[in-house]
Amino acid sequence: MNAQERFSYESMTIHDLPAAERPRERLQRLGVEALSAQEILAVILGRGISGESVMLTAQRLLSQFGGLKGIAAATLEELSTVRGIGLAKAAQIKAAVELAARVNSYSEENGKTIVKTPEDVVGLVGNRLQEKKKEYFLAILLDTRNRLIRVAEISIGSLDSSIVHPREVFKEAISASAAAVIFVHNHPSGDTEASEDDVKLTERLAGVGEIVGIDVLDHIIIGGKGHTSMKREGLF
Repeated sequence: MNAQERFSYESMTIHDLPAAERPRERLQRLGVEALSAQEILAVILGRGISGESVMLTAQRLLSQFGGLKGIAAATLEELSTVRGIGLAKAAQIKAAVELAARVNSYSEENGKTIVKTPEDVVGLVGNRLQEKKKEYFLAILLDTRNRLIRVAEISIGSLDSSIVHPREVFKEAISASAAAVIFVHNHPSGDTEASEDDVKLTERLAGVGEIVGIDVLDHIIIGGKGHTSMKREGLF
């Protein structure tokens, strides 16, 4: 298919396509594995805008964010600025990404996700944090058997810092009746080495955890394609 034919194909509305070539029908006939990333996005989005195929909207997303990883890392606001993607469709994309992340970390034991190792933590929230341009500080709230209660977003900082107050952290943990917590934050620079501020903050949070009876099991730093466990490094 040359460029002119491709442009014509993508500029059609989805109903102008032969029924057998529509993404949803191809999924039903061939299975989701046979679909391209563009087609899967088209199925999630459902429809395009007036006079434009949803396939073109999906391609625009892939091009603007550099592929699926970029789309997964984009914020709701960033996605909604793309032509053909409003807040409703952006929310559909974010929900699909989160569902995939939860499936990857899901355990069949009592229908709960089990979080025991730094690698479990990275599997749970790594994709969510690795491409972020700001620091995100999360608290993974666990019950007495290390089963996930929920992931709480505590703060979003600037490009190189994040403001975290113990009151906000443990308010979330106490309200969820958590027995333990693992902290996670990202370094947008890609360097996962713990800073002096990271160590001081973790020691402070661990101290507060002892007072309120909630164990601080670890603090994971995610950056680039790697991660650092502050507990494994003996930093607190």
